[in-house]
Amino acid sequence: MRTDTRGLLYTLSAFVIWGLSPLFWKALLSVPAGQLLAHRIVWAALILGVLLTAQRRWGEARSALQSGRVVLTLLVTTALIGANWWIYVWAIVTERVLQASLGYYINPLVTVLLAMVFLGERLDRAQWGSLALAAAGVAVMIVRLGEFPWIALVLAVSFAFYGLLRKQVGAEAEVGLLVETGILTPVMIGYLVRADLAGNGALGHQGVLIDGLLVAAGAITAVPLLLFTHGARRLPLSAVGFLQYLAPTLQFLLAIFLFREPFTGSHFMAFACIWAALALFTWDLSRRAVFYRSR
Repeated sequence: MRTDTRGLLYTLSAFVIWGLSPLFWKALLSVPAGQLLAHRIVWAALILGVLLTAQRRWGEARSALQSGRVVLTLLVTTALIGANWWIYVWAIVTERVLQASLGYYINPLVTVLLAMVFLGERLDRAQWGSLALAAAGVAVMIVRLGEFPWIALVLAVSFAFYGLLRKQVGAEAEVGLLVETGILTPVMIGYLVRADLAGNGALGHQGVLIDGLLVAAGAITAVPLLLFTHGARRLPLSAVGFLQYLAPTLQFLLAIFLFREPFTGSHFMAFACIWAALALFTWDLSRRAVFYRSR
């Protein structure tokens, strides 16, 4: 029970941080989205490097890089997570938090679809029903709002593919993320240096508060992932499946009630389809968990 409680706290903390993260990025509206991404990657790499040094785990990173297949996979996941982070930050600073929340609502459904396509997993009627409802929600946004939710779809698809490929790599989350951020760090440092030389750099030019927040971007990136990794190991899959909706729900509430983004009747219809899909999906996930525990 003690371990379960700790796992619950870790996992809840991760999803709360992810859900409230728009507040953090909104405080950095004076910084271009590209620089926000660069600082996020550079400082996260530094934090992870210090962590692995303290844990004496650099051998794991070296072992992961000895396999050409692993290196190639991590190069692809690096591109996916980099694109996901950039689109997410850009969505927040351009007042599209509602679409970002939609992306993370439908992410589990996209993951199920990818498992069917690439892993040969068969979907039951409940899962097909969930996908149909989600598709209906996207169709409502296109037809009634005249808006293709590309931000939501890019976020959902990129993170689903990222999760699919990371499962193929025999490296712990911290090690894999260090490699991914490490690959991007030289490019990001070069980008930041160039911006600074051009007189557009934010770090050191917008005050101590902005400097502190830019450095903290690494923690906002690395810490919730570490909390989630350690928490999810201690919880049943059904519990994690239920808790994962906390982050997009918090983002949704921030978008509507704090950031005052438009939310019309058509928006409600679209989200209602997505919520119904997730309710069916979560019920099916819980039913499967109970079945396997009883065997």
